[in-house]
Amino acid sequence: MRYTIKDMPPQLPSALVEKLQRVETATVGHKRQLGFVDRGIQCLLGGHRRIAGTAVTLALPGQDSTLLHHVIQFLRPGDVLVIDRLGDTKHACLGGGVAVAIKATGCAGVILDGPATDLPEIELYDLPVWSRGLAPITTRLYDVGGAFNVDVCCGGAVVHPGDAIVADFSGVLVMPPDEAEADADWALGKQAAEPASHEAIKAGAKLGERTGASKMVEADQKAST
Repeated sequence: MRYTIKDMPPQLPSALVEKLQRVETATVGHKRQLGFVDRGIQCLLGGHRRIAGTAVTLALPGQDSTLLHHVIQFLRPGDVLVIDRLGDTKHACLGGGVAVAIKATGCAGVILDGPATDLPEIELYDLPVWSRGLAPITTRLYDVGGAFNVDVCCGGAVVHPGDAIVADFSGVLVMPPDEAEADADWALGKQAAEPASHEAIKAGAKLGERTGASKMVEADQKAST
């Protein structure tokens, strides 16, 4: 059997997705260490794009995109398709035709550990895609194989079907569903406090004093005398 196709994962609660859509990956980066996709995978569309949703995973080998074309029909509104290209960085599996098909499902976006192509059409159909840039050489329908809704690796991060995905202008974050809400609440609290902190610094407050960095350095200097 060349193809492994497993059931679609349960979708994240809508209230959690709404929270995650307001979270910045860089804010969570102050707290979490795991789950961050390699920074080489960035959004192809301009502006401050931000998506969140349920991970639906695909392992797609080399030049073959047969399974991708087949499984698009199963994507749901709110899903984020995460594609593990199994080390291939030469062939673009996502172009204009694939983009319009994915967009038509209501899928929130695509995280692609490899290149895409047809940027004008991706922009035209307004499909949020995070990828390793662009490439002119495309995949074909070679009927090689692949796996759908299995654990994959995307940009060095392990992604399980049903994980929470947050992607924005800084990068991509993967979180287990049972950890996502607590981290989202923490991040939203930090983001809410930032404007007042920035105003205080503009008014003359010292950054090192506010963060505690100066206290650490001063303690070290005293200990060395």
